[in-house]
This record gives sequence, C-alpha cells and structure tokens, in this order.
Amino acid sequence: MKNRLKVLRAERDWSQADLAVALGVSRQTVNALETGRYDPSLPLAFKIARTFDLPIESIFHDEEAV
Repeated sequence: MKNRLKVLRAERDWSQADLAVALGVSRQTVNALETGRYDPSLPLAFKIARTFDLPIESIFHDEEAV
C-alpha cells in the first residue's frame, strides 16, 4: 500500500518522532509506514487520518489500483 505520510509530515515540518508521539507508536513504526514495509491497522489508519485532518483515502492508496 502506498501512502503520502512522508510528504504530509514534511509539510508540517514534523520529524518521524513528532508524528510517532502524535500517533502513540514508535518512530520505527512511522519509518516502516513511510517506506511501505508496514501497512497500518484500520484503527491506526483512522488515527493517522484524524491527525492530518484528511480522509483515509487521500493518504493511503492501493498500489494495484489504477
């Protein structure tokens, strides 16, 4: 699953650690999300969407969808 986390985080001038604190996860989890090595659980995806005040589908998208 692709996502825009790194771009959204950079737009706000947040470090991975800043976002991790806001989400209640580790910085390593944020890194894994940004690099596509980890897909978030549905509750975490909702929390990310609330943090950025955006709908989930504007942050995450399926790599296979065209």
